Amino acid sequence: MLIPTDPKHLEAFALPFIRGTAYPKTAAELMASRYVAYSLCEIDYLIETHDPQTRAATDRKGTEAWARGSKFHGLEILDTLAGSEGDDKGEVEFVARYTSEGVERRHHERSTFCRIDGRWFFSAARIIQTPVRRIEPKVGRNDPCPCGNGKKFKKCHGVDA
Repeated sequence: MLIPTDPKHLEAFALPFIRGTAYPKTAAELMASRYVAYSLCEIDYLIETHDPQTRAATDRKGTEAWARGSKFHGLEILDTLAGSEGDDKGEVEFVARYTSEGVERRHHERSTFCRIDGRWFFSAARIIQTPVRRIEPKVGRNDPCPCGNGKKFKKCHGVDA
């Protein structure tokens, strides 16, 4: 089954899982349904689909506060490793886009999932840091200072650098 990327179709896809009328058949389906659960503040579903061995360590109040304070814009599944109907473990790499505290954010993560008694559960996550890229070229010591005064950078704003 293909997981929709359009937010409205993604929500319709995930609601049977969140309401308990169906169960995700793959790790990617569970991951997508958990994204929708965050967007709808369905904290019970998030707790219920967390690995039973580590579920107690989940910060319910913190999760709920974060979900309520965020507006979700989209999900992109980048990669999956195993996690299909015949597997007991799987990984899903994704990017979730949301706004929090008025700032648009991009959350890049690789999550691991396990299947217990035929049901998929979220196990752990590893955040993938995106390197910061410089937009402007780096100013060399002997280049003209970008402030426009005509001096070399090393004699102007590069003195303290």
